Amino acid sequence: MLNDLRRFSTNAFPEELRQSAWTEVLEKVLMGNGTPGRAMPPLDGHVSSCSSALDSVFIKLSSSPQVLVPHAGNAHRYGQAVLVFTLLAGSGLVIEGDETVALSAGDIVVLEPTRTWRIELNTDFRAVVVKLESASFVLRLVRTSRQNLNKVSARTGVGAVCLNLIQSIADELDHLGRHELPPIEATLTELLVACLSQLNEDDKEDSTSVQLGHLRRVCRSMEARLGDPDLVIDDIGRLEGLSTRYIQKLFKVGSTTFSDYLKARRLERCRLDLANPALAHFTIAELCFRWGFNDAANFSRAFTGRFGLSPKAYRAEPPKHLDAQQVLQRGRPTPGSVPPAGAREHARLSAQAQEQREESGDARQRQFESLLSDHARYALALALTPKRAAPATAPATPVEALAQHYYIPASDKTVHWGYFSRTLKPALSVRSGDIVTIETLTQHASDDRERMIDGDPGAESVFHWTADRKNVERRGAGPMDASIFGRGAGEGFGVHICTGPVYVQSAEPGDVLEIRILDILPRPSCHPKHQGKLFGSNAATWWGFQYKDLLTEPKEREVVTVYEVHDTAAQPHAKAVYNYRWTPQTDPFGVRHDTIDYPGVPVDEATIDKQFGILSKAVVPIRPHFGVLATAPKELGFVDSVPPGYFGGNLDNWRAGKGSKVYLPVSVDGALFSVGDPHASQGDSELCGTAIECSLTGVFQLVLHKKADMAGSFMADLNYPFLETDDEWVLQGLSFPNHLAELGPNAQTQVYQKSSLEAAMRDAFRKARHYLMTAHRLSEDEAISLISVAVDFGITQVVDGNLGIHAIIRKAIFPEHGQGP
Repeated sequence: MLNDLRRFSTNAFPEELRQSAWTEVLEKVLMGNGTPGRAMPPLDGHVSSCSSALDSVFIKLSSSPQVLVPHAGNAHRYGQAVLVFTLLAGSGLVIEGDETVALSAGDIVVLEPTRTWRIELNTDFRAVVVKLESASFVLRLVRTSRQNLNKVSARTGVGAVCLNLIQSIADELDHLGRHELPPIEATLTELLVACLSQLNEDDKEDSTSVQLGHLRRVCRSMEARLGDPDLVIDDIGRLEGLSTRYIQKLFKVGSTTFSDYLKARRLERCRLDLANPALAHFTIAELCFRWGFNDAANFSRAFTGRFGLSPKAYRAEPPKHLDAQQVLQRGRPTPGSVPPAGAREHARLSAQAQEQREESGDARQRQFESLLSDHARYALALALTPKRAAPATAPATPVEALAQHYYIPASDKTVHWGYFSRTLKPALSVRSGDIVTIETLTQHASDDRERMIDGDPGAESVFHWTADRKNVERRGAGPMDASIFGRGAGEGFGVHICTGPVYVQSAEPGDVLEIRILDILPRPSCHPKHQGKLFGSNAATWWGFQYKDLLTEPKEREVVTVYEVHDTAAQPHAKAVYNYRWTPQTDPFGVRHDTIDYPGVPVDEATIDKQFGILSKAVVPIRPHFGVLATAPKELGFVDSVPPGYFGGNLDNWRAGKGSKVYLPVSVDGALFSVGDPHASQGDSELCGTAIECSLTGVFQLVLHKKADMAGSFMADLNYPFLETDDEWVLQGLSFPNHLAELGPNAQTQVYQKSSLEAAMRDAFRKARHYLMTAHRLSEDEAISLISVAVDFGITQVVDGNLGIHAIIRKAIFPEHGQGP
């Protein structure tokens, strides 16, 4: 009935089904209903719940009085789970045996599911119940404590911090996804350990607890440095202030060694990457080097020994018994998902080992082994969670300034759809010079879901839209309640799926961010029928230049053309597969779309007529590039992603491809760089509305130019996008160089109405003149003559509201000029 429960009200059920529905909710946290010995009023309750990637469960309850007891099946249950019950409002009692403790608002009780207890709630109440899986150390403290049924004092100190965290979970639970919960879960576990340790006086001087804390810190330091091939135990000792000999003893008690555990963690990360179709463009050697292995042959032998398959065989078909595909699910999990990688086998082996050690009484060894196992599971889940690093405040040292390589996958947690904003939380924080590989998705993938979405975990998570849920709700800068046209949240006032933003440390207004496009990689289809092939679509739309100037009937029509991109051919090219005319589509929320007026609307194939064999004689040379490269605008609020501006954005200049550099002014702290709108090919003008919109992955090096260091140079007052290729400098002219400032409060509407190519040409001329006079020290008369005889002007695009014309200055004009702008 409630297999994928997130929100539930008993009022939604007939009265005779309310109790069974409520019981189903409680079973998720190993609880059941009890009988308090007196008549209770009819059940009136509300619940929100979410399961984490580690199979812990978070539930927020609001209900009339009732009694909660352990589920009847708990006595036969094997596991390391504990229950955390927090009363947010109301009052009651918790009873176990002869002991009774009163509960009031703000009280936290930690319970073992297999014991016999009852929670009597005598008033209407609100509560949060958390089932923490793999919480062996917390469970140990629960079993050894004898005080007050493990009731945590939340009035002051660590208990108050713990309560604040739980209250925050309650406030945000409806907005937290499966892969966002593990870091919260880890923090809650740490706080509970601290609280329960204070309850038990014996634990204050328990050297085992101290050692487990040290081991936990060591594991975290190792996990953060798995990619360092030179990492040794001495490095961790220096970082954590522990001796090498002491660290060796910690791992020895856990039945392993530092080097063996390090190798196991690296192999696990390589295993995840090999099973990830989004990383198929990396060679096996590149993946093993990425995680600290120096020798591909040794890696292959170690991998085969651990997983029973060679890396090549594993990549070809990841074994289902290792649950690799389930672990790699980045977006909405598939129904009936199973425990994380190896969890069932681990549980079986752990049960056998525990039974043997029970005979020998080696409880201390079990604690250390459990900690190592728990850490591995947390690290596994956190590896799949988008990293939202806090910006650093300290200046980088020369050593820290060395480039590091980061990776941002495209998922519903790392994209923003149709808008830019200075208030967006960074997906990543980097230093100047760091390299970031960023996955990008085309917003037109739903033109052919089978070829461009199905089987791709990242794309599926972004485009997931059913009658019950839309993973990425806001699509555009319009109102969330769609009160203008009723198209959907954000109204489609902005359409591009942008990945990011990336926070660049030390970036401040007045600086310039240089984006070096080092590589552009394909994102092949993951559908079994099209495995490994690359597809994109072109849409001739209502905003296209041609829409009011058609010859044949119907005179106003939108046509989608799907292309296959042959990027590995001797001469990379695209060929049309089929086209179809857009027909009215009804989205999963019931809104009808007569035109392509809202991004990501699923296309019902039963309503369209595919025409194959089109453009059979045409071969389109590809030139992959990114239409959107942007820093955050300084203006408050949400800025439509369609019109380009001083911050870059939807420039749609195909020259922003591999090997080029794009310079953008920094307007907010951290720059907040985003990228999207990937294209396989586009002609100047993008006349009909789109290019060949094709999901791609880019490799970018972000280099920060500080304002103080640019004094006297052309870059010193750069306040618009500037593009450089190996052979050309490209100045981007727009109808309104800064439409947000020039057009006032209604800028995002008026820019579509008031733009003209004449104004864009004027802006391109002025920028070309300024560049020649500042960067090359020409007089105005010299610059104007040179512009007329040697500079080419082209129409960048006529479909993005703020129309664009670019000026191309060939570097050959200045044979003595060095590199750089």
